[in-house]
This record gives sequence, structure tokens and C-alpha cells, in this order.
Amino acid sequence: MILMTKDVAMSTKYDPKQVEPGRYQEWLDQGLFKPSGDKKAKPYSIVIPPPNVTGKLHLGHAWDTTLQDMIIRQKRMQGFDTLWLPGMDHAGIATQSKVEARLAEQGVSRYDLGREKFIDTVWKWKDEYADIIHKQWAKLGLSLDYDRERFTLDEGLSQAVRKVFVKLYQKGLIYRGEYIINWDPKARTALSDIEVIHKDVKGAFYHVKYPFADGTTFNGKNYIEIATTRPETMMGDVAVAVHPSDERYKDIVGKTLILPLQGRHIPIIADEYVDPQFGTGMVKITPAHDPNDFGVGNRHDLKRINTMNEDASMNANAGKYEGMDRFEARKAIVKDLEDQDYMLRIEPIVHSVGHSERTGVQVEARLSTQWFVKMEPLAKAALANQKTDDPVKFVPERFENTFEQWMNNIHDWVISRQLWWGHQIPAWYHKETGEVYVGEEAPKDIENWEQDPDVLDTWFSSALWPFSTMGWPDENAADFKRYFPTDTLVTGYDIIFFWVSRMIFQSVEFTERRPFEHVLIHGLIRDEQGRKMSKSLGNGIDPMDVIDKYGADALRWFLSNGSAPGQDVRFSYTKMDAAWNFINKIWNASRFVIMNLDDDTRAELPEKAVWKLSDKWIISRLNHTIAEVTRLFDGFEFGEAGRALYNFIWNDFCDWYIEMAKEDLNGDDQAAKKNTQNILCFVLDQTVRLLHPIMPFVTEKIWLSMPHTGTSLVTASYPTVVADYDDPQAEREMDNLIELIKAVRNSRAEVNAPLSSAVDILIKTKDDQTKQVFEANKDYIERFCHSKKLEIAATIDAPALAMTSVITGAEVYLPLADLVDLNEEIKRLQKDVKKLTSEVKRAESKLSNQRFVTNAPTEIVEQEREKLSGYKEKLTATNERIKELEKEL
Repeated sequence: MILMTKDVAMSTKYDPKQVEPGRYQEWLDQGLFKPSGDKKAKPYSIVIPPPNVTGKLHLGHAWDTTLQDMIIRQKRMQGFDTLWLPGMDHAGIATQSKVEARLAEQGVSRYDLGREKFIDTVWKWKDEYADIIHKQWAKLGLSLDYDRERFTLDEGLSQAVRKVFVKLYQKGLIYRGEYIINWDPKARTALSDIEVIHKDVKGAFYHVKYPFADGTTFNGKNYIEIATTRPETMMGDVAVAVHPSDERYKDIVGKTLILPLQGRHIPIIADEYVDPQFGTGMVKITPAHDPNDFGVGNRHDLKRINTMNEDASMNANAGKYEGMDRFEARKAIVKDLEDQDYMLRIEPIVHSVGHSERTGVQVEARLSTQWFVKMEPLAKAALANQKTDDPVKFVPERFENTFEQWMNNIHDWVISRQLWWGHQIPAWYHKETGEVYVGEEAPKDIENWEQDPDVLDTWFSSALWPFSTMGWPDENAADFKRYFPTDTLVTGYDIIFFWVSRMIFQSVEFTERRPFEHVLIHGLIRDEQGRKMSKSLGNGIDPMDVIDKYGADALRWFLSNGSAPGQDVRFSYTKMDAAWNFINKIWNASRFVIMNLDDDTRAELPEKAVWKLSDKWIISRLNHTIAEVTRLFDGFEFGEAGRALYNFIWNDFCDWYIEMAKEDLNGDDQAAKKNTQNILCFVLDQTVRLLHPIMPFVTEKIWLSMPHTGTSLVTASYPTVVADYDDPQAEREMDNLIELIKAVRNSRAEVNAPLSSAVDILIKTKDDQTKQVFEANKDYIERFCHSKKLEIAATIDAPALAMTSVITGAEVYLPLADLVDLNEEIKRLQKDVKKLTSEVKRAESKLSNQRFVTNAPTEIVEQEREKLSGYKEKLTATNERIKELEKEL
């Protein structure tokens, strides 16, 4: 059915507040975001990177989801059976920290509530922020299938987590052991390496005397010198180590030292871990407080003495310092070392120290019993999969190197967290025997068992996201069979380690497939100065505030055109102004077209026989734009696609075709008017379809306001290339006509001759084709150039006092005797000679490059040759004109 609603109110100025509200709900009510269900259609699926339920979405989320929405909207219009699956992440430590902070404001801790009530409180937080995120998704216009929404603590996903844990445990890839881990003393939980961020902080090297127990002298002294940055861990020292091949210390290996302040005896040992070139080549060994020392301790069967509690206060092993905060203990120990003559000197330094990504506190290396994933075999399998015909394709390709480097240097992954919010580890300990049971279900005699209180790292469950959301572990689940592996993942480069890598190795391990075909990596949103947006800098931008001011479509346009894949983008309100201006241009052009259509106008082209040059040109340009935008979308080059759309809409359609169409719209030839109306309607229809994935709201409004078939652009067909519409000759001829009009306008501007005043225009053509084109389009030349006398001929005696322009195939003269200064005109033409000479050199250089001629597409090489020919022709004509004018001086 063709619907015509030409008379709808379209304001003279684009106002997103009149266009966007209510539209999203209409799409939902019509069920337009669901998969088509067409089994003959090729499936295309994306799973949303699940935002954490820790707060509101930021500009980075808006960028990430806008790109996904553009992809899925285009694929839906192209006839794919599309699924864009939404969901959110419980976010473990991040969410628990937020809730604990809120409780702290009320003077309550999680321990006051107990585990069960605390988890109930976190669920209320989750519901509160999930509702906020839903509203933000709606405001952005994201075409998500909410019927399939998932949460990482859903029962189905929890089942998948338990299955994966048990399977890996049974294969020996999950194990429990006492190791040095990163410890967050504020959250009181273990952290993986990538949850630790390093910051430069002021510190010191404390050079301390460690005396020999038997009175040995070394280099004339009865002690050795040890430098440490962390004297608070000294009470856990169990040895001093030197390198086995270090000749300086071979005679003292095996000797015993006295631990300062405590008096305990510790040995001097030899171990290859020690770097003899660093410092004195002697290091203290504290196995419970340093990962490298832990390895040394294991090799030498040394005792592990943990001197700190979970909150980083000192414990009984710290002696007199028990109960002190670690930094208070440092000050006290340093003072005692000085007072008791153990301190040699203190050397201030700035060094890199690990901090918790979530709580911001300094991380401790702490001896702890944790659950780990043995990563080497999983990483090898993931890397091997990249060499098969089922690899994950990184866009840009360089990020595959980032992935491979991390996988080749990966450490075992500590997956247990001392939290209450998350997937509780499916391991139980027998209350009497201590036996460990790991299973998907609890033991039947549960009264005799106690479940491990720890939960899993949040990335453990989100690593399963692409397939657990599709119904796995039920491999016969309809969605799993239809939509997995997914097609494209869109995410930032900052979580390749955290998430992308883990999804790949878990997917390869449990489904024997890649989780997605492409992973499109984008950068970070920065402020105008290039700084990362952060609370501390106060430079964060709320995307909802931007939408309130400019509309969702303007924000989406900015985000889609921000940068090339993998690159950061700088946000600025100047760019947002430009985005709004572009939409306003589209709006006003559309309003003009719609107001000039008749009731029987259709978005269909008339017979080709009646097309004029401008018609052939705009349809050929449209066809070219469709091809370019489709190709660039397929390659995820959204910025380039945006430029192609912008140039076509602003330059070709608005500035030229619509202006030329006014001749027929205002003329007396009804047949010509009808043809032009249909062509305008067709081009506008195809244009808003091309734009719809980027600007869904305004394009829907325009499309519903003009003749159309169907109920929504969401499910309308995407434009396709029609080979018969390509018309290179029409494009060349029209380009020539536009070049002529621009040349005349520029010449008038040079001498301040306003367009309102008619002038004589003399056009000397160099070939019959150019002459025919200009004569056939005299009406346009007269209208756009405002000519008093228009002469087009192969031979024209150019008056001396005339402005001259050399264009492709012709020379244009404007006899403006009263306004032309010959000297100034010669100078102007000499500037043209300089530009043309430069262009000739550039083109010649390009064409002399054998690599370009051999590797570039044939049509590109031919275009370059045509350009060179045109530049040379213009250069010759311009030089000749300069000589003619010089004769008149």
C-alpha cells in the first residue's frame, strides 16, 4: 500500500524534541526489532557488550552501541534475519563496591546486614540502574530485541558458568592452591593482573644493615647492605639471595644473617632469579609478600610468613607492629631502624605501584589460597584457532598482534573473589573430612558440606556471553543453532585483555568455534584537549545531556563520523553544532521536496528516455553513493561512509539538483514537472534509507511524511546498486557544467560584481561535446550565473578587459571593463598557473609510480590520467591568456 501524508506539519527548523519523543515506543509496539523469523534469510547476530549495573552509561557506551545499532539496522534493511541481543553484567567487585559505599553513607557495612540481606540490597541496586540503562538505550534509539535480554546472574547463564567451571576442573584446568596474588585490602578480595593499574608514586629505597649472625666480616664490615622499598614487609623475610655465578658473594653463600628488629636468623642463598647487575646484587626474600620471592621460596623450601591481615593491617607475625596499618607500620619500622643504627641511608625515588582498578587503593601482593585457571593450554588452542578457516578477524588488523602477544605471555588466571555478589564457586568442603566436591549441583547430603564462600571473577561469566546468552549449554537451543557464532563484536581497545581474549579461548574450548567473525575495535572518547574523560578532571560528558540539547540523531552522526576504526575521538560542542546543522539541512531539503510533490507523486523513476542531464547525473551520483556507503559499511569505515553521504546530500542533492529542479517545479511544462517530482521523491526516499541506520529518528519522520510503501523504515529495504543507473558521461558533463557556474561566480566575486546584476558571459569551447552540453543547459547557466548576454561558440574574440577562467574544455570570459585591472588579472592567472603546475607534477609523479599503476584499480588509474590531461590543457590555456593580456599593457 502506498501511503501519502504530504501535509504533515514539518517546521521550518529541525527540532529533535518534535521528532524523537514517542518514536522508539512505536517501534517496540510494532515488534520491529525482533528477528524476522525468515529461515531463508541469512542470520546476522550481535551480542551487546553488557554494561555494568554500576551506574549510568557514558559517551563511550553511546559510541559503542551506536556503531552496533548502525550495523544491525543496515543488515535488517538488507534482508538479513538479525538479532541484536541486549543484556547487562553484574560486575562483581565494581557493583559491590558501589553498594558498600552507599551503605557506608548510612553507617552500615555488609557485615552488619549479613550475606543474604546484602545480596538483596545489591539486587535492588541492579533493578534501579538497569531501569536507567533501559531508558538510555531507548533515548539513543537502539534496536534491541528485549525479549531476549540477559543478565549475567540469570539462571540460564549461571547454569553455563557452573558447567564451564566443572568441566575445566575435571580436565585439570581449574585448580586450588596457595599462591601470591594481587590483593585489594579495601574490598578484601583477590584481583587478576589486569584489574591492577599502575601509578607513579613517591617512595624511597631504604638501605638497611643485615648483620652476620656469627660475626663474619665482609668487605671490612660485619653486615651486608639490603635495599627495599617496603620495610613494612621485613618481618616476613626468610632469606637473602644472590646469583649463583656472582663471584663477589660466593664465599658468603650459606652464611646466616640476623633479621633487624626481630633477631630471627635467616640464610644467604643462591638463586638465578637475582639480577647481579641491579643494585648490590643482593635481595631479601619475602615469599608471602612478593610473587618472585614466592617462586624462590618454593625452590628452596623456605617458610612463608604472612605479616598482614586482609585489611592490610599488621598481624601477630609482625611482632610489636601488630594492629598497625601497613603505612603506619612502615613509618614505625623506619624510625626503629634509624634509632637502632640499622638504617644506612634513605634514597627518595618515584616508582610504579599497583592500585586496584575499582577501589583505587594500593594493591598488596599477598599469599592466599585461591582458585586458578591454568591458561597455557587454553591460550594455545585459541591461538591455533586463528590459523584455521574459522579465525576471529580483528578490525583494524593490528589489534590481532595485541591479542596474540597477551595470549603468548599469559599467566594463570586467579578466578576466585572474596565477595558476596556474583556466582558462588560450585565447590563444597566436607565438614569432617575436608574432602573437596565440585559439581553443577550441591551434594545430596548438603548438611555435611559447606560451600566455598567466594564468588567467581565477573569476567569468568562474561567470557561466556556470546554463547551462554544463546541457550548454551543446550546445544540444541534454537538461538544457539541459528545465531551462534555471532557476526560482529564492537568494543574498545581497552578491554581486549579483559574480555575479548577470554571470550575467544572459552568459545574455542566449549563450542569449538570462534565466538564472533569480526571484532571491531574503536578507541576512547576524549575531551577537546585530547584528555581521557574522568571524574577527577571533571571533563566527563553525559550523553543524555547532549541528546537533550541536540537530539539523538545529531549525537549518533557525530559518533559515527568521529574517527577511523581503532582511533580515539575528541568530543566537542563545535562538532555537535555541525552535526545539528547537517540534519537541519537534510530537514529543510526534505521539507522543500515534500511541499513540492503532488498527490500522485511516487518514489519511482520515470522512463529513462525523459531524463535530462541533471536527472542522469543525480541518479548516477546516488548509485555511486549507494555503492560506496555499502562497501564502507561492510569494511566498518563509518567515518568514510559518513563523508560520502555528506558530500552527496549537501553538495550534489541540496546545492545543485534541488536548485536545478526548481526550473521544472516552477515552469509551465507539466510533464517535465511530474518527472522532476518523481525523481526528487525517489532520490529523497533512497537517501533517507541510506541515512536511516545512522539517523533513525529524523529519517523515519521524513519517510513517513512523503509517499512511501510500508509502515516503517526500520524494516524497509536498503538501497542497492542498479548497474543501468551508472552514467559516467552524464557525471562528466554535469561536472563540467558545475565547474563553469562556479568559475563565473568566482570571477564575479573577485571584482565584487553581485549575482543580482546581469553580466555578459562569453564561453569559448574547445570541442563539440562541451559546446552541446552548455547549449543544452543554457537555462541553468543563465539562472545560476545571471547573464545579460550569453555566447557559446568555438571561436570567440576575447576582449582584453575581461575576467578569464580556464575550465575543462572551455575558456570563460566576463567582460567587466569598468572593474578589471589588467595587472591584477594577470597576477590572479599567474596564481592559477602555480596551482596547475603543482597539480601536473603531483599527477605525473603518481603515474610514474609503478606500484600505483600496477596495484590501483584500473578506473582509478584512468581517472588520474584524465586529471593530468585536463590540468595540462588548462595550464596551456591559462599561459596563453596571460600572454594575450600582457600584450594589452
